[in-house]
Amino acid sequence: MGKSTQPILKRCKSLGISPTVLGYDKETKRNQKEVRRKKSEYGTQLNEKQKVRFIYGVLEKQFAKYYEKAAKSSGITGETLLQILESRLDNVVFRLGFAKTRDEAKQLISHGHITVNGGKVDVSSYLVKAGDVIAIKEASRSMKGINAIIEKSANRVVPAWLEQDKDNYSGKVLSLASRSDIDYAVKEQLIVEFYSK
Repeated sequence: MGKSTQPILKRCKSLGISPTVLGYDKETKRNQKEVRRKKSEYGTQLNEKQKVRFIYGVLEKQFAKYYEKAAKSSGITGETLLQILESRLDNVVFRLGFAKTRDEAKQLISHGHITVNGGKVDVSSYLVKAGDVIAIKEASRSMKGINAIIEKSANRVVPAWLEQDKDNYSGKVLSLASRSDIDYAVKEQLIVEFYSK
């Protein structure tokens, strides 16, 4: 599995996103003089695609498949693409406050600590549906690390499409995410234009 080795904060800066979108607490001080060049139309579209890919930690091939799926759906392509990305299990675990970052959520899932509707799921790209119950496996709940993560994520705002039950280490998908639930700046139409060429 390919992974970028570029430092997170440097990548955030180059893509023009806040590290808080990824679950990191603080912005870095920027003392250096920034040189901004005007980007071409293609460059702007590419940057928007790369930004969304980076936020969700999705590889190029998988992102293209999500786009194809969204394009074939009856809804608005860009909004459907964002809905698919929000429906990934790693994102839902992050959104519920069971992980500090999406990368940490991926790790919890791959190590078998997460269940969906009572069954273990170890694939972070698993797409949840309305009505699904996501929980931390009972045997994993007493682990010191997991409780520390939940403590640190306590102040995270859980989106309206999810219901959190911290006492039972679980959460429910009330509905799929809508465009208004996306909490970072994104121009999804630029991604649609990028793939439409």
